[in-house]
Amino acid sequence: MSKITSLVTGGAGFIGSHVVKHCLAMGHEVVVLDDLSGGFEDHIPAGAIFVQGSVSDDQLVTSLFEEYRFQYVYHLAAYAAEGLSHFIRRFNYNNNLIGSINLINESIKHKVKCFVFTSSIAVYGAGQLPMREEMVPMPEDPYGVSKFAVELDLKAAHEMFGLNYVVFRPHNVYGENQNIGDKYRNVIGIFMNQIMQGLPLTIFGDGEQTRAFSFIDDVAIPIANSVNIPEAYNEVFNIGADKPYTVNELAKVVGACFGVTPDIKYLAARNEVMHAYSDHTKAHRVFGEGSGVSLQDGIARMAEWAKEVGARKSKEFENIEIYEKLPQGWERKQPQAEGVPA
Repeated sequence: MSKITSLVTGGAGFIGSHVVKHCLAMGHEVVVLDDLSGGFEDHIPAGAIFVQGSVSDDQLVTSLFEEYRFQYVYHLAAYAAEGLSHFIRRFNYNNNLIGSINLINESIKHKVKCFVFTSSIAVYGAGQLPMREEMVPMPEDPYGVSKFAVELDLKAAHEMFGLNYVVFRPHNVYGENQNIGDKYRNVIGIFMNQIMQGLPLTIFGDGEQTRAFSFIDDVAIPIANSVNIPEAYNEVFNIGADKPYTVNELAKVVGACFGVTPDIKYLAARNEVMHAYSDHTKAHRVFGEGSGVSLQDGIARMAEWAKEVGARKSKEFENIEIYEKLPQGWERKQPQAEGVPA
């Protein structure tokens, strides 16, 4: 029997590197495609084949499908910064939408058995709580729009060409291998990085916005295993933790894991959904119950890992397209147009 070969895009990133680990454990030969814009090569588990490049490079994507003849595609490559997506619209759609279409095209041509796509609860928008799969998505930012567009395209590809898919909508995932140096996304990693640098924890608004923070095993294991569950095919699943916490509560938990009382600096509120958490009844029915790891225990595990890797300097996003209304703390000086006096 020939070995199963799977492509994992974004496999050097946070969730992707964990999915690679679980696919290898299932006996798959795994090819990782990642441009290292948000991931790290040393996060890729031993045994995977690494190709550095972007899903937006259609020629590279085509050559990989020709060479490896993948049975399964796990698509986790994305620039997942909801708040920033308003200001990087072209970048967002090129990476998160057009890059996905490159993969879908080749998956159709090469008769891939199943295309597993990591979407987001950002597709729901505001005011739909708890978020359930049967609700009509109404995304409110370009990131959510791009994710929902890919979901719709996968449905169309299935109906026209028979491409099987599984869509996951995770939310606020945390754990080892998260890029704690990214100041635009992943609040738990941001908090840990700030504490290790002796900086105040920055919170947009009053900190009473709520999120359900999801431990990595509750997300990566079902994603990897989904190709083995026919009942999951051509379905959409919310996946992650059930219990929401305020960002203020989260700051206290993170601080406790580092033995500090957090010094909080409140910034001006940004344009974001105030409350976001989803129902996971469907996922529990198909994939079973989660790991049972509490927020306190999960953050303690991540904190131990973070202490080992140490603080990372936050990088500025260099390709801002719209400067108007950039949130406090994200401000960048707009480049001066050539020939225009300062």
